[in-house]
Amino acid sequence: MKDFLKYTLATIVGIILCSIIMTVIAIISIAGMTASESMTAPIKKNSVLRIKLEGVINERTEENPMAMFMGDDSQQIGLEDALIALKKASKNDKVKGIYLEGGSLSADPGSLTELHKALVDFKESGKFVIAYGDSYSRAAYYLSSVADKVYMNPGGMLDWSGMASNPIFYKDLLDKVGVKMQVFKVGTYKSAVEPYINTEMSEANREQVTSFLTNIWKHLQKDVAQSRNKPVDALNALADSMIIVADPETSVKGGLVDKLVYLSEVKQELRTLAGLDEGDDLNFVSLSDVASSETLKDKVKDEIAVYYAYGEIVDKAPSYGFSQEHMIIGEEMMKDIQKLRNDKDIKAVVIRVNSPGGSAYASEQIWHEIELLKAEKPVVISMGGLAASGGYYISCGANKIFAEPTTLTGSIGIFGMIPDASELLTKKIGVKFDVVKTNALSDFGAMGRPFNETESKMMQAYVNKGYELFTGRVAQGRGMKQDDVKKIAEGRVWTGEQGLELGLVDQLGTLDDAIEEAAKEAKIEKYGIGRYPEPEPWFSAVLNKTKTGYLDGQMRQMLGEYYTAFSLLRNISQRNPIQARMPYDPNIK
Repeated sequence: MKDFLKYTLATIVGIILCSIIMTVIAIISIAGMTASESMTAPIKKNSVLRIKLEGVINERTEENPMAMFMGDDSQQIGLEDALIALKKASKNDKVKGIYLEGGSLSADPGSLTELHKALVDFKESGKFVIAYGDSYSRAAYYLSSVADKVYMNPGGMLDWSGMASNPIFYKDLLDKVGVKMQVFKVGTYKSAVEPYINTEMSEANREQVTSFLTNIWKHLQKDVAQSRNKPVDALNALADSMIIVADPETSVKGGLVDKLVYLSEVKQELRTLAGLDEGDDLNFVSLSDVASSETLKDKVKDEIAVYYAYGEIVDKAPSYGFSQEHMIIGEEMMKDIQKLRNDKDIKAVVIRVNSPGGSAYASEQIWHEIELLKAEKPVVISMGGLAASGGYYISCGANKIFAEPTTLTGSIGIFGMIPDASELLTKKIGVKFDVVKTNALSDFGAMGRPFNETESKMMQAYVNKGYELFTGRVAQGRGMKQDDVKKIAEGRVWTGEQGLELGLVDQLGTLDDAIEEAAKEAKIEKYGIGRYPEPEPWFSAVLNKTKTGYLDGQMRQMLGEYYTAFSLLRNISQRNPIQARMPYDPNIK
């Protein structure tokens, strides 16, 4: 017996020691990979900036050390790094041009149009831009159309089939498992709840989606028509022809592609354009290489802060395990805004918003902190792909609001969505509930029953109150009458261009335009740009995000377009029940 206990304890100790050693090795390995990733070599002479149009475009580059450790090489483009890199590359004599490598890129229209504009600005430097791809998604082609020459593999394909929104509805599925969504909302167009209570789009939602989708497509076509010197009607005809499955020569004859070539021919052309001699290596540099390269600047004390607020708005950092998505955490952003307000060297703040909204409570608290900040220094909003509902709530009080023409904004409305699983529990599973209570509403929210009539009326009144507050904040910030705000509210989503006409936006423009406006508002000419919040160190990511982030990435990859709805259902109990949001992914294709 003694030997048994001795060997058992020795085995347990051995397992514990082995686990500790393996954990230390893993952390050291991750640290080494992260450090090597962050170390960038100097830009060599006759370099070409290579931009792989694959994966997704995020607002900022987000490293996931565990994904790196597990060999997950999924591609992402950080818009922040991309814009910085293009500006630096245009002025760096060592960077001779850009090579756009086509692929299956996916991005929101606002991010695409901002990056497209940056590529057009790069061309003003006189440097070349060449695009080549085995295949081009619509987003990848839209960016590639800027190039001096667009090439495609003779066996390749190009997607220019227009745009569509394909929402997915889960009501029948929920009915089968005995779950019903109890919905309280204000706004005819507030469509975030529709997938859970309808089996198809409402007429109001179909109207707004048709409106903003048509407006976005018009802008994308206009940009491509200008770059490729093609009439818009011809581009629409190509979109109607299912060009993605047509003979590749159709893309050449239609003027979308200049020539069908193989990669070896493109590389030879790049060598020639870069001025390489026989035997010289073709040196590619990445966006992160160029973005992190040093630039000599005059030291200036005054600073304009650019604060990135992107993702769903939540009250607190979530504790559930399926969250890799970046979030606007209310209590953290409030502290960050306070720091910016108290920093005397910061003369103005540009808040970059890319959010579908979220918690109405957190949105109100952030709005209040921005009001306090605005009392001390100018605040300018730069809207990215989304600045809707709560994303618009936190924006509406700024001194100036800039948006891309294709930004999705507005969605001024409030809703509450609380699942009723009583049928699942009591009829399908067989769980029974009873109650003893001291007051009429002591068991409010009990799992064994849906809301009664009194409770439903109280919930709707609470949502109505939130809507009055929201529209009042917009009226105050935009200098409008509240009744006029309500006429364009109702939860309706607008593009940036439409928002400009309605008074929800001050000007169409990029992040750089917003920064210039902030300097003008602050009455400063020489300034540095600080970017906030500062990226977390790698070990913080390991401790806080990595274990869940990697699993979330795998879940997202497995579920694909169903991930958003799954995530909402999975984490609904930990969300604030009163939401100012639109669907995070409008499912635009």
